Amino acid sequence: MDLATLKALKPTEYSEAADGYRSTSDKASAAKDRIETQIAVAMRESLKGEAADAAVVQLTELGKNFHYIQLECGLVSTALEAFAYEMEAAKRKLDAAIEDAHAAKLTVNSDGSITYPPGGQKTEDGKVPEGGTVTGLTDDTASAVGRQAANFDPNPNHRLAQDCVDRIATALKEATEADEKWAPKLRALKADDDLTVSDRDWADASSDTSGVRDAGKKYLDSLPQPPKDGSPQDNAAWWKGLSAEEQAAWVSMRPDAVGAFDGLPSTVRDEANRMVLAEDHGVAQGQYDAWLKNHPEPERFQTYIDPYTGTVMKGVNVETQAWKDWEEARKNAHKSLDGMNAIQTRFDATGKNGLPEAYLLGFSTEGDGRAIIANGNPDTADHQAVYVPGTTSELGNIDGNINRMVNVWHEADAKAGGQSVSTITWLGYDAPDSVVKDAPFEHYAYDGAPALRNFMDGLDVSHSGDSPAHTTVIAHSYGTTLVGAAAETGHLNADDIVFAGSPGVKVSGADELDVPKGHVWNEEADGDPVPDIGRYGLGGDRFIIPSDPGFGANQMTTDTEGHSGYWDDNSQSLLNQALVVVGKGDNVALKPPPDPWAHVK
Repeated sequence: MDLATLKALKPTEYSEAADGYRSTSDKASAAKDRIETQIAVAMRESLKGEAADAAVVQLTELGKNFHYIQLECGLVSTALEAFAYEMEAAKRKLDAAIEDAHAAKLTVNSDGSITYPPGGQKTEDGKVPEGGTVTGLTDDTASAVGRQAANFDPNPNHRLAQDCVDRIATALKEATEADEKWAPKLRALKADDDLTVSDRDWADASSDTSGVRDAGKKYLDSLPQPPKDGSPQDNAAWWKGLSAEEQAAWVSMRPDAVGAFDGLPSTVRDEANRMVLAEDHGVAQGQYDAWLKNHPEPERFQTYIDPYTGTVMKGVNVETQAWKDWEEARKNAHKSLDGMNAIQTRFDATGKNGLPEAYLLGFSTEGDGRAIIANGNPDTADHQAVYVPGTTSELGNIDGNINRMVNVWHEADAKAGGQSVSTITWLGYDAPDSVVKDAPFEHYAYDGAPALRNFMDGLDVSHSGDSPAHTTVIAHSYGTTLVGAAAETGHLNADDIVFAGSPGVKVSGADELDVPKGHVWNEEADGDPVPDIGRYGLGGDRFIIPSDPGFGANQMTTDTEGHSGYWDDNSQSLLNQALVVVGKGDNVALKPPPDPWAHVK
C-alpha cells in the first residue's frame, strides 16, 4: 500500500459497511426465529397431513438458510470491523508522522520519502550542513544503516526526517500486512451458488470462523475482556458493559466462549451455542463420511455351519465377527452426531403438543461432550427445574435425558396453574463412563460440583422476571452424588432438591443440603439396585443414603420399576416430581413412615 492510498483511506467506511452486514445478520436471525418459533409451530398445531409435514420440512430448511446467512454476515461484519481497526491504527501512525514532519518544516514527498533542509551548527569552513532526502526503506538492514547515518549527521533535520520516514514506512507496512491478511479472509466468506445449506457448508463456516478469529486476534484483544475465572455476576456485568458492536464481535469470533459464560442471557447463550452446534455438526459429518469411505462395510452374514456335524444349515445366517467389530467402530465414529441430531430433534419438536422453544445453554464435543438444553426460557420462567443425569451420560446418548425433561415439562406445565415452567437437562460435567469401573469413585462428583453451582448462580443472575424463580434440582443416580458434593462444598442456589435412584450423596442428612427444611425429596423404585449398592462408596457417615429414614428426606411414592423408569409417562413418580417443580410439594404422595414395631410383629 502506498502513501497516497493510505492517506485517502477512510476506515469509517469499512465500519459503516460492517454495520450493514451486522444489520443483515440481525434480520436473518429474526427471520430464522420467526420461522422456527412462530410459523412452523403454528403449522404443527393447526395443520395435519402429508402436505403440512412436507411444508414444515421445507420451512426447517429455510430456517437453516437464514441461520447460515446470520452466521456468515456476522463474520463479514466482524472481519470488516477488525480490518477497519487495524487500518485506523496504521493511518493514525501515518497522520502523526506527517504532522510531525510538517511541524519540523520537512517536506513529505508523494512516495513517502522526506526532504529536509540544511541546518545545524556551521562547520570549520563556515558551511551549514547540507539538506537531503531520506527514503523509507522496509528492509530492516537498510533502515538500520540509514538511521546510523542520520545519527552521525551534524544536521539535526536529518535525524528528524529519518524518524518520520521510519514511522511512515512502519505505517505503510502495517497497512499492507492488514490488507494482505484480510482480503483473502473476506473473499473466503462467500457461499456456494446453490440454495441448500449442507453439512459441507457448515464445515466451511467453521473454517471461516476459525480464520476470522485467528486473523482478528489483535482486534478481539482490544475489546473489553471477560473476567478471568469470573463469577456469573462478573460475567453478566462484563456483557452488559459491551456495545452492540463488541457483543457481535464476541459472538462471531468466540461463540464457544460466549455460550459457556454462566450469567449471560439465555437468548445470547442459545444463539452462540447454536452456531457452534451447526458448525461442529458439519465437521463431524465430514469426518464420519471420511471414516465410512476408509472403512468399507464387510460382509454382514455368513451361512451357519453346525459345529457338531459340519452340515451347512440352509436359510440360517449369522452375523460375522468382522461385521460386528465394524459396526461397533461405526457407532463410535457416529456417537457425537447422534447427540447433535438428538438436540436438533428437540429443536424441531417446538410446538408439538404445546412444547415451548428450546434453548441451548451449553454445548461442546470435547471429550464425552457437554450439552445443556432448556425447555422454555429459564430467564422468564416462574419455575425452573435443572436435571443432573448420572453414570454413562454423554453427548452421544443425550436423547434419553432430553426426553426426561420434556416429560417433566409437560407434567409440570399441566399443574402450574398458568405460571411458566422451564425444565433443563444439565450435562455439564464428565459423568462416570462405567458403573463398575468409575461410578464407585467420588472425584467425578467433586470435580463437577463447581460447574453446577456456577450454572445455578447464573440462572439466578440472568433471570428477568418480576420475582425470583422457584428453582428445583432433580438428580438421578450418580447425578445425586454430584448434587450432594455441590451442596457440601459450597452454596447450591436451589429451593428444592429431588433425588431419584440415589447411590448416596456424600452427606448424612437433608439438613446438610443447603435448601429449606422439608424441601429435600427422594424416590426409590422397586427393583432399583443402585441405592443399596452405592451406599458403601458414596453414602454419608455410616453409609447413610437419601432412601434411609434417618436421612430426613421426603420419601415420595413411586409406581415405576428399576433404575430408569422414574420419568415414565403417566406415572406417579413423574407426577410427584412435577408437583415439586411447580411449588406444590404439599400435594405430593408420600410413602408411609416405617413402622418401628414391624420387627416385633
